[in-house]
Amino acid sequence: MLRYLWVLSWTIVGVGAVVAAAVWSPWWWLAAGPLLALAVLAVWDLLQTRHSVLRNYPVLGHLRFLFESVRPEVQQYFVERNVDGRPFDRDTRSIVYQRAKGTDAEEPFGTELDVYETGREFLVPSMAPSAVPTEVPRVRIGGPDCTQPYDMALLNVSAMSFGSLSANAILALNTGAALGGFAHDTGEGGLSEYHLRPGGDLVWEIGTGYFGCRTAEGAFDPEQFAEKAAHPQVRCISLKLSQGAKPGIGGVLPGAKVTAEIARVRGVPQGKTVISPPYHQVFSTPRELVRFLARMRELAGGKPVGFKLCVGSRRQFLAVCKAMLDEGVSPDFIVVDGAEGGTGAAPLEFADHVGLPLTDGLLTVHNALLGSGLRDRIRIGASGKVATGSDLVKRLVQGADYTNAARAMMFALGCIQAQRCHTDTCPVGVATQDPRRARALYVPDKAERTRRYQEATVKSALQIMAAMGVDDPSRLRPHMLNRRVDAQTVRSYAEIHPPLAPGELIADPPQDWARDWHAADPDRFTV
Repeated sequence: MLRYLWVLSWTIVGVGAVVAAAVWSPWWWLAAGPLLALAVLAVWDLLQTRHSVLRNYPVLGHLRFLFESVRPEVQQYFVERNVDGRPFDRDTRSIVYQRAKGTDAEEPFGTELDVYETGREFLVPSMAPSAVPTEVPRVRIGGPDCTQPYDMALLNVSAMSFGSLSANAILALNTGAALGGFAHDTGEGGLSEYHLRPGGDLVWEIGTGYFGCRTAEGAFDPEQFAEKAAHPQVRCISLKLSQGAKPGIGGVLPGAKVTAEIARVRGVPQGKTVISPPYHQVFSTPRELVRFLARMRELAGGKPVGFKLCVGSRRQFLAVCKAMLDEGVSPDFIVVDGAEGGTGAAPLEFADHVGLPLTDGLLTVHNALLGSGLRDRIRIGASGKVATGSDLVKRLVQGADYTNAARAMMFALGCIQAQRCHTDTCPVGVATQDPRRARALYVPDKAERTRRYQEATVKSALQIMAAMGVDDPSRLRPHMLNRRVDAQTVRSYAEIHPPLAPGELIADPPQDWARDWHAADPDRFTV
């Protein structure tokens, strides 16, 4: 009953204002117009059937939608503290911004973190620190079957496709990579002119859609692949099995988004919906995967070939290791993507509940390769919320040889964590195909910011390693990273996750690995 009286009152007020304007003074139209509009809105709210809150609270119910629309901004700018924002807190974002601008990323008065919180990790400083290396270390990518090895930087641009990012964002990232001497992963969206024009080193990623090297039916095209892999900027090839934020799920690119440019880059018909299946057509068993990797390396003229995955089943990865041993073939690198990794869009259930976080996935892959006797020929990359020098060092301690960063590189470009990547309304022109928004991203400035951020972050990592008494990343060991496991106990990673000895799984697998090792089948992906 009250809602009808409420609507009636708005109607009476609106009509009364119109009458006053007609009878007494035209100035009443200043009030009559808005009041009449509110009266019409009130009647509409009462009659519509989509929103219950508007039917019960005409006009006033719209405040709920208004507050909901501005909630992320209010939360980020007025509510959250420096250390509790998600996915990246303000302190982390500030470090990236400051390093990208070339200013000192320093804070006064000590840490704001609770250093006694369970789960807190800290690196172990040495009583005899080393000098910071004058030359920045690089990681040689290339196993025994690779004829064109590549020296990878410690921090690189992780996979982000043209189509997900704007043309200007891709140009800025690759120009920054060229200036700073680090690699830029193309993402699975194909090799575009924006990747190639600046001249930076590329890791060409091939996903289940085989974009840029596919037949008209969507199958892998070896001739197109060989032609593009021969490009001098393509330094490595990465076969994407899964990604952290949405492992095991395919993708759909609506036809309306398949512009002439995107169609040309991806090798698909313009205006037609494109489906990326969740699985690869070229293999269905671990053995077939290993053989396909060898074929890709041959087609690529001996360039380094590897694969990227978000780890799920340890048994399945051990099956891949057994296939490598049986076939005498191994990839040159493996990129481990953590479940905390980012994406332009993913179902919330996948982002929150599917796949291993980077720490667990990285330790699984590192130990599996150690125990299989394969670690010396395969390099491991780590991606998933790597943003600072300490992040980089922790991942090297946990078994990685190098790291990749995506969202941190977006921050360097000016990303403000608006989390509108999937809406095409990115306010800073990074994750959008809207040319009016993308023009806000000035390539020369953002390229230099990307270079400065990468350089300063690697420098920070080397300073941390020197403080730990280490002058080369290869000398980092698991006992150099500690974790508080409860209120009274601190343990090193060597104690929490004892590393396997080289070849231990083949000779005599430890009890906690034996069941998975014996059950792993190189001819089946069994969970």
